[in-house]
Amino acid sequence: MSIPNDLFYTENHEWISMDGKEAVVGITEHAQEELGDIVFVELPSVEEELDQFEEFGVIESVKAVSDVFMPAGGIVVEVNEELMDQPELINEDPYGSGWLIKIEVKDKDELEKLMDSNEYESFLEEE
Repeated sequence: MSIPNDLFYTENHEWISMDGKEAVVGITEHAQEELGDIVFVELPSVEEELDQFEEFGVIESVKAVSDVFMPAGGIVVEVNEELMDQPELINEDPYGSGWLIKIEVKDKDELEKLMDSNEYESFLEEE
């Protein structure tokens, strides 16, 4: 299982990748494996402002419906529109074309509340 070491992770299995003040958010390979085949995604609107750990969407699979949460607070600047027609991109490439949203992060210090790849790997082993 892939756990890229340049990302930050939540206990709910979301990841965030920082690039300046903007960040990309998605779910981990572990999360998509647990969900199984993803059939539907509900994401927030562009310009919506959300707090850290606030629910921002829903991912529905053949096995379950799962809420997704903000790894850091911010304003949604882009939504992955491709997922509306191809939700399976999350299964195929969770760290690439299966990204969910892009945000402008309000407070980078919030990233200190998240796990790095080593901490996330240990967290998965304990789960």
